[in-house]
Amino acid sequence: MTHSRKQLELLAPARTADIGIEAVNHGADAVYIGGPAFGARANAENSIADIERLTRHAHRFGARVFVTCNTIFHDEEVAGAETLIRQLYEAGTDALIVQDMGLLELDLPPIQLHASTQTDIRHPEKARFLQDVGFSQIVLAREMTLTDIRKVAAATDCALEFFVHGALCVAFSGQCYISHAHTGRSANRGECSQACRLPYDLEDKDGKLLTSNQHLLSMKDNNQSANLRALADAGISSFKIEGRYKDMAYVKNITAHYRQLLDEIMEDAPEYSRTSAGRSTFLFQPLADKTFNRGATDYFVNGRTADIGAFDSPKFVGEPVGSVTRVDTKQRRHFDVSSVVELHNGDGLTFYDRKGELLGLRVNRAEKVGDDFRVYTADPLPTDLFPGSGMFRNRDHEFERMLEKKSAERRIGVDLAFAETPDGFALTMTDETGICVSTRQAHAKEPAKDVERARSSLKDSLAKLGTTIFEARNIDLDISAPWFIPPSAINALRRDAVDKLEAARLAALPRLERRAAVEPPVPYPQTELSYLANVLNQKARDFYHRHGVTLIEAAYEANEHTDDASLMITKHCLRYSFNLCPKEVKGIKPDPMTLVNGKERLTLRFDCKRCEMHVIGQIRQSVIDAPAVPVVFHAKVPDGFHAPH
Repeated sequence: MTHSRKQLELLAPARTADIGIEAVNHGADAVYIGGPAFGARANAENSIADIERLTRHAHRFGARVFVTCNTIFHDEEVAGAETLIRQLYEAGTDALIVQDMGLLELDLPPIQLHASTQTDIRHPEKARFLQDVGFSQIVLAREMTLTDIRKVAAATDCALEFFVHGALCVAFSGQCYISHAHTGRSANRGECSQACRLPYDLEDKDGKLLTSNQHLLSMKDNNQSANLRALADAGISSFKIEGRYKDMAYVKNITAHYRQLLDEIMEDAPEYSRTSAGRSTFLFQPLADKTFNRGATDYFVNGRTADIGAFDSPKFVGEPVGSVTRVDTKQRRHFDVSSVVELHNGDGLTFYDRKGELLGLRVNRAEKVGDDFRVYTADPLPTDLFPGSGMFRNRDHEFERMLEKKSAERRIGVDLAFAETPDGFALTMTDETGICVSTRQAHAKEPAKDVERARSSLKDSLAKLGTTIFEARNIDLDISAPWFIPPSAINALRRDAVDKLEAARLAALPRLERRAAVEPPVPYPQTELSYLANVLNQKARDFYHRHGVTLIEAAYEANEHTDDASLMITKHCLRYSFNLCPKEVKGIKPDPMTLVNGKERLTLRFDCKRCEMHVIGQIRQSVIDAPAVPVVFHAKVPDGFHAPH
């Protein structure tokens, strides 16, 4: 079973079913969402009923719903995962996104399987193996270049998925254990504590301070807007937006942004088509920079570049608007800013204080004063705001208000053919994908008094598709005379045709097939696995043994690895960032460095052959001593929780 890589899929995130429905309305061809458990985002849960409701809406447009089941499991959780997967399949879920290979040893329904980014797919051999054991779609590592992607595409025929927007984990996905080592909360089990967003000092091997209080493991956000055609030409067919913690406004805006870009590609290159039906009309202008981001990078797609880190702040700084020209020094209630954009009441502004920390304030009232804007705030101004301070806007109140309302409509184009029958009239409706239905109604044929008006009125009545998911493209009248037909009769024919077409579309939507595994079982590319393979349960061990692996170390989360270990493996390199790369500067050696955060010291070691940085540390005794606690899923974000990526 091969996949056509010329069919391009825009894959959007959904924290909730309602957000998923809006993602579909704003042009998503598929949506991925967490179920009631095991979704690698511990507080992004949805009930089976939620999943079913989202699936019903998505399927009306031929869009798909993928559910994440991409944590690693303890032995006692495996049976519960199997039960959940059956429920998801019965609810209409189109595919399951998986990390733990133990699931492939279970008696699963024939649901399509997608390999999660947590499976760390960087090489053709790993990609081909996952295809051969039954995965229909695989999520490639964010760190891959176009050349890397082309090599994987040449070695496989499954669908290749790639993140094109959103937050970047600094580590290779599935290869970060700092959170578990320090807190017992595993990133592989959906509870990352985000050590990568903390400030650190950086020391060389002699203890010399190279920089201080910088967010040295914090990356800018991924933005592949300029690379979509190149990615498609390299073999990517599923373009994934990160963000299962993101709010409704974010998903609406970013989905609409990429819908427009992919539509432009398909208009320019007709060999490409989309995987779902319908056209989204937006009631706002999508602007990717308006919603949360840490600055933009295309990461490694076009090779290594210097400016990929968000070292100054892991927060949303916002768009530059100008600089402060005057500050009310008496009451400290207002200031003037030479803004290049119009400021609105309710906007959020940010600036850096003298220590380089990002501070924010809310605009209570903004008014034009000469060439500047005078900004009044509800609270006294921070003392570090002074003339010359650069000002940014990270919340455009007017833009946000547009997204709070209905902001898109999605319609499927239909052609209507109205014709006479011996005892009345018939209406045939054919949608843009070629699905066709007809309906008939017995009715007397009475000549119209006003011929031209009757013909025009008939077309107008047929075109009134109102709140349905359809919009009229062409209307053909095959009648011997412009008969008088009351609107009620036309309405009844049209309603019946719409109902039949919706039913026919759903009936014609095939269930995605599970890819058959190659028999006999193909060998895994390695015969020995370290803790980096994330094998936590017996079913996963059985899977790898069946595929020729002879020695398997337990996952880091088993707490058996108590010595120094690579707690994070990343392509981001602080030697490169500080112009200390041995490949770039002659005479430099790849000596270790140290990250310092309070009492925490992490050693950095550099694998220059692979161009990788390892963050070395040990698991804390408190984590080893703590009783095993099952993963807890929350309907709302717990206080003090930091979302992983």
